[in-house]
Amino acid sequence: MLAKTAAAGSTVLHPEVLRLTSSLAPDRALIREDVVGSLAHLTMLARGKLIPAESAAALKAGLVAIGRDAAAGTLVLPDEEDVHMAVEAELGTRVGAHAGFLHTARSRNDQVALDLRLHVREVSGAVLAAVGGFIGELADRAQAERDTLMPAYTHRQRAQPISAAYWLLGLAAALERDVAMIAFSLDQTDSMPLGVGAISGSSLPIDRELVRALLGFARLTRNGLDTVGDRDFAIDWSYTCARLLGHASRFATDVIDFSSREFGFIKLDGEIACGSSMMPQKKNPDVFELVRGKAGIAIGDLVALLATMKGLPGGYNRDLQEDRGPLLACGRRAYDALALLRLALPRIQIDAERCRAALAEDATQSTDLAEVLVARGLPFRSAYKLVGALVRRAQEAGVTLETMTPTMALEVDAAFDQATIDAARVAGSVARKRTEGGTGPASIDAQIEAARGVAEVAIARASALPTLDALLRSLEEAPL
Repeated sequence: MLAKTAAAGSTVLHPEVLRLTSSLAPDRALIREDVVGSLAHLTMLARGKLIPAESAAALKAGLVAIGRDAAAGTLVLPDEEDVHMAVEAELGTRVGAHAGFLHTARSRNDQVALDLRLHVREVSGAVLAAVGGFIGELADRAQAERDTLMPAYTHRQRAQPISAAYWLLGLAAALERDVAMIAFSLDQTDSMPLGVGAISGSSLPIDRELVRALLGFARLTRNGLDTVGDRDFAIDWSYTCARLLGHASRFATDVIDFSSREFGFIKLDGEIACGSSMMPQKKNPDVFELVRGKAGIAIGDLVALLATMKGLPGGYNRDLQEDRGPLLACGRRAYDALALLRLALPRIQIDAERCRAALAEDATQSTDLAEVLVARGLPFRSAYKLVGALVRRAQEAGVTLETMTPTMALEVDAAFDQATIDAARVAGSVARKRTEGGTGPASIDAQIEAARGVAEVAIARASALPTLDALLRSLEEAPL
């Protein structure tokens, strides 16, 4: 796929065609990846004596300088089709004819596959660390909210009493699955593609294993025809981000609802609540609405990647250039959403009194009352019907289950003595839960401990990943 631009020795490509086909604008996000990959490739070429030592030294100095300029924000790349040709053209300006040796045994097909894998690994580490940190913060907040009671909902109707800790740990449990999904995505990305060339490898005695080791990948890709047309790792990462944002969006919707006057369970600190340009009384949950909005865009980007891939023949096709937008955006989008939620979490105040009042208004402890009768030997369906009758009687009388008098309860059935009614108090219904994974105190303790363990593992895994900065330092020091 020789480009008809300055880096390839020709400038006959029509400027409008170059403008419409160039991926340089989004590719600028891959400059560090391109320099790191080029340094590893150069090191392999030099050690294999496939290029002159003088040229290798000049190229290394030029690549290191480009990397440093990019880090400083002073790098200005020439207009080319993509970042790979732009870097090569810039090298030509800096080191002259030596630049022509760098593309030995390399195609932009395997080069972009490498850059994208390096990018996914880098961003995955940042997102993984952020998820781990957020899970740990949720566990800490859950510890503080163990005794705060609130309604749990099904069908957005008050269902049963839970602790606020249980609500927070529900998000932590979903994020734990995201940690596992990030680990899967990292594993799918952990194959080094460079060296398969345009599609079928090279006749030169290159050492792919050396490049793999220099870049910290676990293995080599197996088949060049598959390698240059493979974006499964990109789809996996895009799906991972979309699913993570979906979990964040559901939590955000809870916060949006719970902070409304209709619920009143949550108060948002002024630092995270936005005002209205017209209505001075408003405090809007814009932060959480934006998190929810990011999830929709992420889902759209995932569908775009899948649609791009579904009709392509084997090998490289220029359609694959359209992977840049979705792939380069999804990790940043997920990271930003996590950053917003982590900033917001300590600024969310749960109104324990309002939550407790909501529990008192409805018969949310009805299932627990039925289970009290079951524990005394009554079939569940019989207990269910009796409690249903009791609830209807309370509603007719305009009282709650907790304020219903023993006399009124006994009018429904003799099973509802004082001891039975006392056992159905809201606080008691939460405290008596014994099931693993439930809202009971022992389960909450176990969930907090598990969440902290997941957080530690995630952060440790993220810190163990080879970063672009570390690779750049290592390759700068590596002998040619």
